[in-house]
Amino acid sequence: MENTDCYKTLSKPSKEVLFKEKKSKFYGYAYPLESEDEVKPLIEKLKKQHHTANHVCYAWQLGINNVRYRANDDGEPNNSAGMPIYGQIQSFEVTNVLVAVARIFGGTKLGVGGLIGAYRTAAQMALEASPIVERTEKAHFEIKFGYETMNKVMRIIKQHNLEIVSQKLEMECTIHICVPKSHAQMTQQLFQENHTISITERPA
Repeated sequence: MENTDCYKTLSKPSKEVLFKEKKSKFYGYAYPLESEDEVKPLIEKLKKQHHTANHVCYAWQLGINNVRYRANDDGEPNNSAGMPIYGQIQSFEVTNVLVAVARIFGGTKLGVGGLIGAYRTAAQMALEASPIVERTEKAHFEIKFGYETMNKVMRIIKQHNLEIVSQKLEMECTIHICVPKSHAQMTQQLFQENHTISITERPA
């Protein structure tokens, strides 16, 4: 990927999908994720929803350049569930996602190979049922300046095609802009050259 700011993720959660193998039912789900804190509540919700499920296994990935991920087998044999699910996240080249599979045992053991195949298929079906979109990772800045400097600031914004998220133009002006992350340093320098303008990075 040439542009390291671009990444693929989900625009909204997938529909529930169902894969059956020897009477065992594997319900697959995929969710867009903003932070690791969202994982636990989503998994707990699935455990309540499928209260007869023996296992709710999952994998998640966050980040574009500094990727973090986790795979959880939830009591299934080691690496028979979480890693096959994570393999599908990699295969679809998506990030900022959680993929979970709830298994309801059907009375016949599948063996490790059977489990790997079933969890992988349910995860694949969940991602196929997901709306995948391409996004650009953005850096957000707050620019503060006096009213008399407004023309100068607006000229820079226009020249460099910077995206304005919000603005408050009074005696003391504040403009919130966002730019592709790879342009962050250059954008800061554009405004830092003028001492009457202050620019600070802010959370999105």
